[in-house]
Amino acid sequence: MKRRGVGYASAFYGTGYGNGFPDESRATAVINKDGKISIYVEVSDVGSGGISVMWQIAVETLGISENLVTIQHNNTSLMHDSGTAAASRQTYNTGNAVLYACRKLKENMELAVKDCEVKIEDLALSLVYSEMTKKGIETRAEGYFKATTSQVNLETGQGNPYWPYSFGTQKVVVEVDDETGKVDVIEAVVVNDVGKVVNPVLAEGQAIGGCAMGIGYAIMEEVNLNKGEIKNKNFSDYIIPTSKDIPKIESYFIEEIEESGPYGAKGLGEPAMIPTAPAVLNAIYDAVGVRIYDMPATCEKVLLAIKNENNK
Repeated sequence: MKRRGVGYASAFYGTGYGNGFPDESRATAVINKDGKISIYVEVSDVGSGGISVMWQIAVETLGISENLVTIQHNNTSLMHDSGTAAASRQTYNTGNAVLYACRKLKENMELAVKDCEVKIEDLALSLVYSEMTKKGIETRAEGYFKATTSQVNLETGQGNPYWPYSFGTQKVVVEVDDETGKVDVIEAVVVNDVGKVVNPVLAEGQAIGGCAMGIGYAIMEEVNLNKGEIKNKNFSDYIIPTSKDIPKIESYFIEEIEESGPYGAKGLGEPAMIPTAPAVLNAIYDAVGVRIYDMPATCEKVLLAIKNENNK
């Protein structure tokens, strides 16, 4: 018989390297002779949409046509270090570096034309560049940001190990077959507080993708070891979710502005998947009354837990 259960779980996640570890990002904004602006930033994009986010922050800050701004990110000889695409830090840390660089460049551009009776948006930026070079005003601006954290005192428990924190909660509905132990996730609702959402489409994709990964972690993905050697090294025998395994996932955002973030934004990467597995395990308990502590909750583990519970 298939039994249905509902589970909830919440999470908070401190973004960045944390605990006083140097967490720095740098960016450079340059206005070129042709009037186009290049942003040199070492933003590693591993599917998170970081390049698009940096471009949006730059365009918004400069207040110019989006067609005039390009992101240069794939040649480390042309840019400074911005740290890794890890710890859900790129939007907050590197986004702030881009913001500061663009603010400085815009100030220089405005300084160059302050005696003119027209605004920057009314001028071809090639003319702004000419005015800057004529007046000896820097056409390049550097942006730097360092996250403020400190080590925790292990005796007192005091400290500021992370900043900022992202929050999330999820609801999951499962069906458990009590004769086979098979678990199917049939509904998921995810809610995230990531400050101001810079790109709604990317954020929704990341929230849904994180939940899908969490489902795989909860009920499918298992590393089989034999004397330290991984036996299921390929996707033919290491099972991950497909589109048929993932239900329709509803995604919502609470935009609680983070004052220290670029336009109020903070990280989403890892927090998107953290509540999923505990929500699934809570839903299994609600459905059949057994707790699974060893993930993934495979058919064999769930069925054995049900049989042990019935034999008590």
